Formats: sequence, structure tokens, C-alpha cells
Amino acid sequence: MPKKEIIAPAALGRTNPSLSPATKFGNLVFVSGQTGRNPSTGEVGADVREQTRNVMERIKIVLEDAGTTMDNVLSATCWLKDAGDFAAFNEEYDKYFPGSKPARATVQATLMGAGLVVEVMVTACIPD
Repeated sequence: MPKKEIIAPAALGRTNPSLSPATKFGNLVFVSGQTGRNPSTGEVGADVREQTRNVMERIKIVLEDAGTTMDNVLSATCWLKDAGDFAAFNEEYDKYFPGSKPARATVQATLMGAGLVVEVMVTACIPD
């Protein structure tokens, strides 16, 4: 039986001590909610477009560290601070999934960090 493995890419630097960036179980990878902080500097992006790019780049880093890619994302749960940002968010999000899109839910929510306007959590597989 597979065992749970914590995925904590060094490239993301210091992360929230209350969570793991991802957990891997068998051929599944569960990426925790990633926010609009730049993966290199940790600075919060200026707007929903920049934050969405930061989120997706953070997810790419986590998935690569786990042995998979954005092509293998099965589902995404997305939170936006402002529903008015939905169109801009979609334009940036779609750039990371040019082919078939993962199953997705997107809701408006109060996010847990100053200046944050988007958060995304994904589940991906590692193909055989």
C-alpha cells in the first residue's frame, strides 16, 4: 500500500508551517491552496492577473517536484476575493491549460492574507 509523502519544494522558500505545499499518495498529488505570492520573492502580486500567474507558477513548481506537470491536473478549486475579477482570472488561468481543462469550481471568498485576491488548490496524477 502506498504511503503519504510530503512535497515541499525548496524553490518556494519558507512556506506556511501549518500546512504542506502538497501531499503525494500513490499516483495522486494534492497541492494545497497556493496564493498570489511570487514564488521567488514571496511578494504579493499587484492585481488578479499577476497573482494568478504567481499562483499557477507556484503550482507548476510543486507539481514538478512531485514528478508531474500541469498537463496532469485533474481538478482545481479556485477562490477569488472579488467576483468582478472572474474574467481576468480566467484569461490568465486558461494560459496554463491550453488543451483539455481540469474539472473546476470557482467561488468568491475572503482570503486569509493581506492583499491576496486569488487562491487555487489542485489535484493531479502522475501517469504510469
